[in-house]
Amino acid sequence: MKGGDSLYRRLLTWLLLPLLALGGVMVFLAWVEAQRTADRAFDRLLEAASLAIAEQVQWQDDRLWLDLPPAALEMLATDAEERVFYSLVDRDGRFITGNADLPGDSRRSIASGDTLLYRNIGWQGLSLRQGVRRSRLEDWGVREPFEVRVAHSREGRDALAAELWRANLAMIMAMAALATVGLLLAIRAALTPLTRLRRAIRARDPRTLAPLELSLPRELAELRDTVNELLARMRRVRANQERFIGDASHQLRTPLAGLSARAELALRQEDPTRWKEALVAMQATSARTARLAVQLLSLTRLANPEYRPELVPLELNAIARQAVRDHWSSCHRQGVDLGVEATGGEVWIRGMDWLIAEAIGNLIDNACRYGGRRVTVQVEDAPPRLAVEDDGPGIPEARRLLMLRPFHRDRDDLEGSGLGLAIVDGIARTHGARLRLSAGHAGRGLRVVLQFPGGTP
Repeated sequence: MKGGDSLYRRLLTWLLLPLLALGGVMVFLAWVEAQRTADRAFDRLLEAASLAIAEQVQWQDDRLWLDLPPAALEMLATDAEERVFYSLVDRDGRFITGNADLPGDSRRSIASGDTLLYRNIGWQGLSLRQGVRRSRLEDWGVREPFEVRVAHSREGRDALAAELWRANLAMIMAMAALATVGLLLAIRAALTPLTRLRRAIRARDPRTLAPLELSLPRELAELRDTVNELLARMRRVRANQERFIGDASHQLRTPLAGLSARAELALRQEDPTRWKEALVAMQATSARTARLAVQLLSLTRLANPEYRPELVPLELNAIARQAVRDHWSSCHRQGVDLGVEATGGEVWIRGMDWLIAEAIGNLIDNACRYGGRRVTVQVEDAPPRLAVEDDGPGIPEARRLLMLRPFHRDRDDLEGSGLGLAIVDGIARTHGARLRLSAGHAGRGLRVVLQFPGGTP
């Protein structure tokens, strides 16, 4: 497992944390239960000892008298060598006999007859567990009440509680170990399909984009399907790239072959006039080839999904006027009337000035190339729009969307690469603008509109 994070480690952590918390609660409850069990066991000894003492209490010479058998206290003696204390008290709380004057219990008896009350006390620096039995003589002539107070130190209780807790702790630790091993195996088994998916992806030929065929659980099947969808998109992208490369190669090969043929024919001629004609034709072909190369580079950049240019505030009127100035001379030489219709105020958008100028240049070039004699660049506000309109033959409505595809031309007999509108479409998408093709004024020519999102300077 490489990297700073791991799904295996994350699952193990989030599953072990509740397990550790549960284990802590179980250890605490085991300690509490061990204490309770030890108290119940020794409280029964206290009960038996107090009962044995109470049975030996008699009435003699008008007073309580006790002949304590050794067995009454020996039952409280364990290997822990606890200290045992007892005392006999009359109805008025006067000490009658015993080896210690133990304190009484102010709580009332919870039932009639013999009743034993338990409590933990501190007496003369000792921590004791005391049992107080309230009883009375069973003689038919005397029903004198009395109390038998028995207490012993906690060494035996603590030793028994510790022994019980250790036994429970050993069982809890064994269960925790088994649970941890089972958890590790369960996580590893649950992540096995993910490992198979990783190995299947790693073992694939990097040149193949075929879908993954792997049986997986539902959650990973969704991931597999997502990967397959990504591979399908990549196949479409690669097919488009291969088609684009093929078309670009064909478009470049044709003028380059023409240049080679012109040069070969010129070399066979002896007349300088023929050489000049060949050079003029070669110069025109090389200019078209250079423009085609520039358009190919622009289209490739715009088609890159990772291309995210920084958009800045731009004034659309200024860009349109500058584009018209840049193309006026070439249009004038071709006899094309090029003009601009700008708004009275400023029209702001967010974009890149050279891309907007490239779009205007491509639209003007297309209009001139396809027979337009009058070309108008228009800027409109609310919302910001840039339009290029010509009076040429236009494009039939059924074929307008096809013209946005690279290398698609409306008529094969006209020169052109078929990239102009495709580049404009890419520039529009880069700026978040809507591109719309429609008929020009009075139903003649073509009107191309780029509608931008509203912007502020």
